[in-house]
Amino acid sequence: MSETAAIVLAAGKSTRMKSEVPKVLHEICGRPMLSHVLHACRLAGVDRLIVVVGYGKDELIRRFDADDDLAWVEQAEQKGTGHAVLCCRKTLKGFSGSVLIVAGDMPLVRRVTLAGLIESREHTGDALTLATMVLDEPSGYGRIVRDAEGRLEAIVEDCDCTDEQRGICEVNPSYYCFDADRLFEALMRVEPAAEKGEYYLTDVVRILHEGGHGVSVGVTVPPEDAMGINSRLDLATVGRVMQDRIQLGLMSEGVTIVDPDNIWIEADVSIGRDTIIFPFTMIGAGASIGRGCRIGPFTRVGAGEIVEDGSAVGSAASCGAVGS
Repeated sequence: MSETAAIVLAAGKSTRMKSEVPKVLHEICGRPMLSHVLHACRLAGVDRLIVVVGYGKDELIRRFDADDDLAWVEQAEQKGTGHAVLCCRKTLKGFSGSVLIVAGDMPLVRRVTLAGLIESREHTGDALTLATMVLDEPSGYGRIVRDAEGRLEAIVEDCDCTDEQRGICEVNPSYYCFDADRLFEALMRVEPAAEKGEYYLTDVVRILHEGGHGVSVGVTVPPEDAMGINSRLDLATVGRVMQDRIQLGLMSEGVTIVDPDNIWIEADVSIGRDTIIFPFTMIGAGASIGRGCRIGPFTRVGAGEIVEDGSAVGSAASCGAVGS
């Protein structure tokens, strides 16, 4: 497999968040949403990580100062997703492998999705492999347009759809894997949209297809995975989904969670087998709890704290036995 890079788009400011904090620094389960996206990229085997920044760039770069595997590219003017990616051309000069492109405000992206896109594009040799999803109510999403043989032909933004295209339920969740050389060649041919003057990355699909380059669908993802964040309500909704994933992962490894709805466990927490977590317990990001512990109720384990095997924290020592 060739070298792989990832471009993470994190330059925008969401006015609906009503916040001075850069959007991708808002936290999901104790970690900035951008951190979750970068983690998925690393797990997928990405060799080079490039983050496109704009609003609040200095604050963002400071927050990730310890991540020495990141390259930062500034998009000084917000001129669309295509322009944001084109800003990375100099940074990727001489690079000829696969390039993942993901949004920094979509923290539910999974490692398996990104790894699947890389594997599919490497196998086919296509210029582009992307993910799709199917929605009962596709309004607001770019539609996946296929030709008579079912092959990917274009992505049409919702505002540009014909009445017939609006009925298409297969949509674009904005996970892409490109061949680097053909990506930047196609980006140079993207024209600005008439209404906003922005350069859309989705136009590259049509340009590559018309140029005889392979474009294909590599994976299909569930709607949950492509939930972006543009408001405080979105932030809470995605946080709940992430929390469910964290708890499910721990329970599948032998941890008893007595009342999942009344427990909050942040990201990167390690809990040993046969530990019981009682209701109204909060466990901070990066905490490590050993085997056979009893935690809670009404207890907080702070971020990064260590609880040794067999410990009882809070009122757990006086709780009745719960089957594990």
